[in-house]
Amino acid sequence: MTGQQEPPLDRLLAIMARLRDPVSGCEWDRAQSFATIAPYTIEEAYEVADAIEREDLHALRDELGDLLLQVVFHARMAEEAGHFAFQDVAAAISAKLEARHPHIFGDLADDGLGQTHRWEALKAAEREAKGATSALDGVAVALPALMRAEKLQKRAARVGFDWPDPTGPAGKVREEMDELAEADESSRPEEAGDLLFAAVNLVRAYGIAPEDALRSANAKFETRFRAMEALAAAQSVDFASLDLDSQEALWRAVKALERQNGA
Repeated sequence: MTGQQEPPLDRLLAIMARLRDPVSGCEWDRAQSFATIAPYTIEEAYEVADAIEREDLHALRDELGDLLLQVVFHARMAEEAGHFAFQDVAAAISAKLEARHPHIFGDLADDGLGQTHRWEALKAAEREAKGATSALDGVAVALPALMRAEKLQKRAARVGFDWPDPTGPAGKVREEMDELAEADESSRPEEAGDLLFAAVNLVRAYGIAPEDALRSANAKFETRFRAMEALAAAQSVDFASLDLDSQEALWRAVKALERQNGA
Protein backbone atom coordinates (compact mmCIF):
# COMPACT_ATOMS: atom_id res chain seq x y z
CA MET A 1 0.00 0.00 0.00
CA THR A 2 1.48 3.32 -1.06
CA GLY A 3 2.12 5.67 1.86
CA GLN A 4 0.03 3.54 4.20
CA GLN A 5 0.71 0.60 6.45
CA GLU A 6 -0.75 -2.69 5.22
CA PRO A 7 -3.88 -3.72 7.14
CA PRO A 8 -2.86 -6.28 9.80
CA LEU A 9 -5.19 -9.01 8.52
CA ASP A 10 -3.99 -8.59 4.94
CA ARG A 11 -0.41 -8.77 6.22
CA LEU A 12 -1.15 -11.98 8.11
CA LEU A 13 -2.78 -13.58 5.07
CA ALA A 14 0.22 -12.58 2.92
CA ILE A 15 2.66 -14.01 5.48
CA MET A 16 0.81 -17.35 5.49
CA ALA A 17 0.77 -17.44 1.69
CA ARG A 18 4.53 -16.83 1.70
CA LEU A 19 5.15 -19.52 4.30
CA ARG A 20 3.13 -22.02 2.24
CA ASP A 21 4.79 -21.09 -1.07
CA PRO A 22 5.76 -24.41 -2.69
CA VAL A 23 9.12 -23.01 -3.88
CA SER A 24 10.33 -20.42 -1.39
CA GLY A 25 8.14 -21.15 1.65
CA CYS A 26 9.01 -22.68 5.00
CA GLU A 27 9.62 -26.42 4.84
CA TRP A 28 7.63 -27.10 8.01
CA ASP A 29 4.63 -24.97 7.04
CA ARG A 30 4.51 -26.50 3.54
CA ALA A 31 4.48 -30.00 5.01
CA GLN A 32 1.39 -29.46 7.18
CA SER A 33 -2.17 -30.64 6.52
CA PHE A 34 -5.56 -30.12 8.14
CA ALA A 35 -4.98 -33.20 10.29
CA THR A 36 -1.52 -32.19 11.50
CA ILE A 37 -2.60 -28.63 12.32
CA ALA A 38 -5.84 -29.62 14.10
CA PRO A 39 -4.13 -30.47 17.44
CA TYR A 40 -2.48 -27.03 17.47
CA THR A 41 -5.86 -25.41 16.82
CA ILE A 42 -7.35 -27.18 19.85
CA GLU A 43 -4.32 -26.32 21.98
CA GLU A 44 -4.53 -22.63 21.07
CA ALA A 45 -8.24 -22.51 21.97
CA TYR A 46 -7.40 -23.88 25.41
CA GLU A 47 -4.61 -21.34 25.81
CA VAL A 48 -7.13 -18.58 25.09
CA ALA A 49 -9.35 -20.01 27.83
CA ASP A 50 -6.36 -20.20 30.18
CA ALA A 51 -5.50 -16.52 29.64
CA ILE A 52 -9.12 -15.60 30.40
CA GLU A 53 -9.09 -17.77 33.53
CA ARG A 54 -5.94 -15.98 34.70
CA GLU A 55 -7.44 -12.58 33.76
CA ASP A 56 -4.24 -11.85 31.83
CA LEU A 57 -5.39 -9.53 29.05
CA HIS A 58 -1.88 -9.12 27.62
CA ALA A 59 -1.64 -12.90 27.24
CA LEU A 60 -5.19 -12.99 25.89
CA ARG A 61 -4.24 -10.65 23.06
CA ASP A 62 -1.32 -12.89 22.13
CA GLU A 63 -3.30 -16.12 22.44
CA LEU A 64 -6.13 -14.75 20.30
CA GLY A 65 -3.50 -13.98 17.67
CA ASP A 66 -2.24 -17.56 17.87
CA LEU A 67 -5.81 -18.82 17.47
CA LEU A 68 -6.40 -16.50 14.51
CA LEU A 69 -3.28 -17.93 12.92
CA GLN A 70 -4.87 -21.38 13.07
CA VAL A 71 -7.92 -20.13 11.14
CA VAL A 72 -5.68 -18.47 8.57
CA PHE A 73 -3.56 -21.63 8.25
CA HIS A 74 -6.56 -23.89 7.62
CA ALA A 75 -8.11 -21.39 5.21
CA ARG A 76 -4.87 -21.11 3.25
CA MET A 77 -4.60 -24.89 2.86
CA ALA A 78 -8.23 -25.04 1.73
CA GLU A 79 -7.63 -22.25 -0.79
CA GLU A 80 -4.60 -24.07 -2.23
CA ALA A 81 -6.77 -27.16 -2.70
CA GLY A 82 -9.48 -25.11 -4.43
CA HIS A 83 -12.12 -25.52 -1.70
CA PHE A 84 -12.53 -22.08 -0.10
CA ALA A 85 -10.49 -19.10 1.08
CA PHE A 86 -10.32 -16.98 4.23
CA GLN A 87 -12.81 -14.49 2.80
CA ASP A 88 -15.29 -17.34 2.34
CA VAL A 89 -14.85 -18.30 6.00
CA ALA A 90 -15.52 -14.73 7.09
CA ALA A 91 -18.51 -14.44 4.76
CA ALA A 92 -19.99 -17.72 6.01
CA ILE A 93 -19.83 -16.78 9.69
CA SER A 94 -21.19 -13.30 8.92
CA ALA A 95 -24.17 -14.81 7.11
CA LYS A 96 -24.71 -17.29 9.93
CA LEU A 97 -24.70 -14.58 12.61
CA GLU A 98 -27.19 -12.48 10.67
CA ALA A 99 -29.44 -15.50 10.09
CA ARG A 100 -29.35 -16.41 13.78
CA HIS A 101 -30.28 -12.88 14.84
CA PRO A 102 -33.33 -12.12 12.67
CA HIS A 103 -34.68 -9.81 15.39
CA ILE A 104 -31.53 -7.68 14.99
CA PHE A 105 -30.63 -7.91 11.29
CA GLY A 106 -33.99 -8.89 9.78
CA ASP A 107 -37.64 -7.94 9.90
CA LEU A 108 -38.62 -10.46 12.59
CA ALA A 109 -39.95 -8.80 15.72
CA ASP A 110 -38.59 -9.88 19.09
CA ASP A 111 -40.86 -12.79 20.07
CA GLY A 112 -40.04 -12.55 23.76
CA LEU A 113 -38.10 -15.81 23.76
CA GLY A 114 -34.77 -15.94 25.52
CA GLN A 115 -31.67 -15.58 23.37
CA THR A 116 -30.53 -19.12 24.20
CA HIS A 117 -33.91 -20.60 23.23
CA ARG A 118 -34.00 -18.64 19.97
CA TRP A 119 -30.39 -19.54 19.15
CA GLU A 120 -30.96 -23.24 19.71
CA ALA A 121 -34.15 -23.24 17.65
CA LEU A 122 -32.35 -21.60 14.74
CA LYS A 123 -29.43 -24.03 14.99
CA ALA A 124 -31.86 -26.95 15.02
CA ALA A 125 -33.47 -25.58 11.84
CA GLU A 126 -30.01 -25.29 10.24
CA ARG A 127 -29.20 -28.89 11.11
CA GLU A 128 -32.52 -30.07 9.68
CA ALA A 129 -31.84 -28.14 6.48
CA LYS A 130 -28.52 -29.97 6.21
CA GLY A 131 -30.29 -33.33 6.42
CA ALA A 132 -30.01 -34.13 10.11
CA THR A 133 -31.95 -37.25 11.06
CA SER A 134 -31.23 -37.34 14.80
CA ALA A 135 -31.38 -34.87 17.67
CA LEU A 136 -27.75 -35.79 18.29
CA ASP A 137 -26.52 -34.88 14.81
CA GLY A 138 -23.84 -32.22 14.80
CA VAL A 139 -22.29 -32.94 18.21
CA ALA A 140 -18.63 -33.03 17.22
CA VAL A 141 -16.88 -36.34 17.89
CA ALA A 142 -13.57 -34.57 18.54
CA LEU A 143 -14.88 -32.60 21.53
CA PRO A 144 -13.32 -33.41 24.91
CA ALA A 145 -15.25 -36.37 26.32
CA LEU A 146 -16.67 -34.48 29.31
CA MET A 147 -17.97 -31.65 27.14
CA ARG A 148 -19.38 -34.06 24.54
CA ALA A 149 -21.21 -36.05 27.22
CA GLU A 150 -22.91 -32.87 28.42
CA LYS A 151 -23.84 -31.82 24.88
CA LEU A 152 -25.27 -35.25 24.04
CA GLN A 153 -27.35 -35.20 27.20
CA LYS A 154 -28.62 -31.66 26.52
CA ARG A 155 -29.63 -32.62 22.98
CA ALA A 156 -31.51 -35.66 24.29
CA ALA A 157 -33.18 -33.50 26.94
CA ARG A 158 -34.56 -31.13 24.29
CA VAL A 159 -36.71 -33.95 22.93
CA GLY A 160 -37.87 -35.04 26.39
CA PHE A 161 -35.33 -37.75 27.21
CA ASP A 162 -34.27 -36.46 30.63
CA TRP A 163 -34.93 -36.99 34.32
CA PRO A 164 -37.38 -34.47 35.85
CA ASP A 165 -35.15 -33.84 38.88
CA PRO A 166 -31.76 -34.93 40.34
CA THR A 167 -33.25 -37.99 42.06
CA GLY A 168 -33.15 -40.06 38.86
CA PRO A 169 -29.54 -39.33 37.89
CA ALA A 170 -28.42 -39.74 41.52
CA GLY A 171 -29.87 -43.24 41.54
CA LYS A 172 -28.18 -43.95 38.21
CA VAL A 173 -24.81 -42.92 39.66
CA ARG A 174 -25.25 -45.34 42.55
CA GLU A 175 -26.30 -48.07 40.12
CA GLU A 176 -23.23 -47.49 37.93
CA MET A 177 -20.94 -47.49 40.99
CA ASP A 178 -22.26 -50.92 41.94
CA GLU A 179 -21.86 -52.20 38.38
CA LEU A 180 -18.26 -50.97 38.25
CA ALA A 181 -17.48 -52.65 41.57
CA GLU A 182 -18.92 -55.94 40.28
CA ALA A 183 -17.41 -55.76 36.78
CA ASP A 184 -14.71 -58.13 35.61
CA GLU A 185 -11.48 -56.86 34.07
CA SER A 186 -12.79 -56.94 30.50
CA SER A 187 -15.96 -54.94 31.20
CA ARG A 188 -14.49 -52.55 33.77
CA PRO A 189 -13.51 -49.79 31.27
CA GLU A 190 -17.05 -49.73 29.84
CA GLU A 191 -18.61 -49.58 33.30
CA ALA A 192 -16.19 -46.81 34.28
CA GLY A 193 -17.34 -44.82 31.27
CA ASP A 194 -20.99 -45.39 32.23
CA LEU A 195 -20.25 -44.08 35.73
CA LEU A 196 -18.60 -40.92 34.41
CA PHE A 197 -21.46 -40.34 31.97
CA ALA A 198 -23.98 -40.73 34.80
CA ALA A 199 -21.99 -38.32 36.98
CA VAL A 200 -22.12 -35.70 34.20
CA ASN A 201 -25.89 -36.14 34.03
CA LEU A 202 -26.24 -35.70 37.80
CA VAL A 203 -24.15 -32.52 37.84
CA ARG A 204 -26.11 -31.18 34.87
CA ALA A 205 -29.38 -31.91 36.72
CA TYR A 206 -28.32 -29.38 39.34
CA GLY A 207 -27.81 -26.74 36.64
CA ILE A 208 -24.03 -26.87 36.93
CA ALA A 209 -21.71 -27.01 33.91
CA PRO A 210 -19.64 -30.20 34.41
CA GLU A 211 -16.57 -28.71 32.71
CA ASP A 212 -16.61 -25.69 35.03
CA ALA A 213 -17.16 -27.87 38.09
CA LEU A 214 -14.30 -30.20 37.25
CA ARG A 215 -12.02 -27.29 36.37
CA SER A 216 -12.73 -25.79 39.80
CA ALA A 217 -12.10 -29.14 41.50
CA ASN A 218 -8.80 -29.52 39.64
CA ALA A 219 -7.70 -26.06 40.79
CA LYS A 220 -8.72 -26.79 44.39
CA PHE A 221 -6.87 -30.12 44.42
CA GLU A 222 -3.73 -28.56 42.94
CA THR A 223 -3.77 -25.73 45.49
CA ARG A 224 -4.24 -28.11 48.40
CA PHE A 225 -1.64 -30.60 47.17
CA ARG A 226 0.99 -27.89 46.73
CA ALA A 227 0.14 -26.62 50.24
CA MET A 228 0.65 -30.15 51.61
CA GLU A 229 4.07 -30.31 49.96
CA ALA A 230 4.92 -26.89 51.41
CA LEU A 231 3.90 -27.98 54.93
CA ALA A 232 6.04 -31.09 54.63
CA ALA A 233 8.99 -29.04 53.38
CA ALA A 234 8.57 -26.60 56.29
CA GLN A 235 8.94 -29.61 58.60
CA SER A 236 12.04 -30.76 56.64
CA VAL A 237 10.14 -33.87 55.57
CA ASP A 238 10.10 -35.44 52.10
CA PHE A 239 6.40 -35.59 51.25
CA ALA A 240 6.82 -38.64 48.99
CA SER A 241 8.42 -40.60 51.84
CA LEU A 242 5.41 -40.18 54.14
CA ASP A 243 2.89 -42.98 54.54
CA LEU A 244 -0.71 -42.37 53.50
CA ASP A 245 -1.91 -41.62 57.05
CA SER A 246 0.73 -38.90 57.43
CA GLN A 247 -0.12 -37.44 54.04
CA GLU A 248 -3.82 -37.48 54.95
CA ALA A 249 -2.98 -35.61 58.17
CA LEU A 250 -1.34 -32.89 56.07
CA TRP A 251 -4.43 -32.79 53.85
CA ARG A 252 -6.62 -32.20 56.89
CA ALA A 253 -4.21 -29.53 58.13
CA VAL A 254 -4.42 -27.70 54.81
CA LYS A 255 -8.22 -27.79 54.88
CA ALA A 256 -8.18 -26.46 58.44
CA LEU A 257 -5.97 -23.57 57.34
CA GLU A 258 -8.41 -22.83 54.52
CA ARG A 259 -11.28 -22.61 57.02
CA GLN A 260 -9.26 -20.31 59.25
CA ASN A 261 -8.50 -18.06 56.30
CA GLY A 262 -12.12 -18.11 55.16
CA ALA A 263 -11.33 -20.01 51.94
